[in-house]
Amino acid sequence: MSSPPPGAALATTTPPSLPGPPSPVVLILPPSIPDNGTRTAAATPPPPPSNSTTLVALGMGIGIGGAIVLVCVGIFVIWYKRRKKRLRLGGFAYAPSQGSKDDPFHAPQYPWQHPASPPSGNIIGEPPNPTLPLGISSQSQSSSVDGSTKKTTFTFEELLLATKNFAHTNLLGQGGFGYVHKGVLCDGKHVAIKQLKVGSGQGEREFQPEVETISRVHHKHLVSLVGHCISGIQRLLVYEYVPNNTLEFHLHEKENTSINWATRMKIALGSAKGLAYLHEDCKPKIIHRDIKSSNILLDENFEAKVADFGLARLYSDNDTHVSTRVMGTFGYLAPEYALTGKLTDKLDVFSYGVVLLELITGRRPIDKSQHYLDDNIIDWARPLLTQALENGDFDTLVDPRLQTEYDSVEMTRMVACASLCVRHFARRRPRMSQVYMFC
Repeated sequence: MSSPPPGAALATTTPPSLPGPPSPVVLILPPSIPDNGTRTAAATPPPPPSNSTTLVALGMGIGIGGAIVLVCVGIFVIWYKRRKKRLRLGGFAYAPSQGSKDDPFHAPQYPWQHPASPPSGNIIGEPPNPTLPLGISSQSQSSSVDGSTKKTTFTFEELLLATKNFAHTNLLGQGGFGYVHKGVLCDGKHVAIKQLKVGSGQGEREFQPEVETISRVHHKHLVSLVGHCISGIQRLLVYEYVPNNTLEFHLHEKENTSINWATRMKIALGSAKGLAYLHEDCKPKIIHRDIKSSNILLDENFEAKVADFGLARLYSDNDTHVSTRVMGTFGYLAPEYALTGKLTDKLDVFSYGVVLLELITGRRPIDKSQHYLDDNIIDWARPLLTQALENGDFDTLVDPRLQTEYDSVEMTRMVACASLCVRHFARRRPRMSQVYMFC
């Protein structure tokens, strides 16, 4: 059988009983629409948008708008937290004029606008504005507690000779720890020798911390440790001699005369500078724990020197929850320390505020002559501090021995400083470097 030639059509025979297939229908597309094999009705219009499509579009719009709002809120929160952190690190804000619920003192805000004095003489820094100034380094001769300076070790016989066998005529003072005698070393140097009571548990506990703490620091407004003595059961500390007694003596015990206002300012600034050095220049910081007028010694020029480091503690910034056995002097203890033993540098700030109240008012921290609630200087002074800062009248607050012999601008600064230092909550008190700047 021969094959058909190429291109020839094959004949199809359909049985007569069956109908033939329908003729093929050819769809001719318009020239402008290419035939890509898709059969689409060219004249069919798109369906109108349904309700579900509208809702989806509306939801997308709301979602995008909400996202933008959330981003804006997030940016604001980040900015606000950073700003708050800067304020917390850089300064201490005053309370609003109506006070706050967590501050029982309700110290008002006072917009002092008088110009700041240059750092010279007895007035240093600027007046208290709504935010206190940045902390400063209180002394160029900053010292690290780790970089200690070696002190002299004395024999007991040397100190016996220096004090003439601890003669009563050389007795400078005494307390629960023991006695302090004046002495003259073999080189002619005058010293104060602190002899701890034999068998005194507190004396033993205080001796080592005091040697370790004060022997490693040096500052114009801190009493210098010359050396120490350990001989059998005897424990003695040898200090530089500060000849002009204590602030307590000049405020409360010296009869007929009183230190003038300029001298009180000088003492306040000097002791603040010494404490700022302990808190902020020493690494780790040192918390004194027993700031009071009897522990502020005065030299012949009434320069203040903070003394008695028997209760001092080294404190690292990493120690966020340090509690200790409560020790100190009643009338000077911060409330959080007295109640819980929680130890921070704000304990010293509170005690310093009490000293400022003594300088302003001439009153003792605890007035034993008063048998009522106002025997405590803080309870007595708080309403008067607020009143004086509001109306500028200090007559009911100021030591009567000063009469009107004081500078009203300086008094305003010191009163404001005292009111901040004795705030009930530790976190609301300023740092000592801030106190030094605007006091």
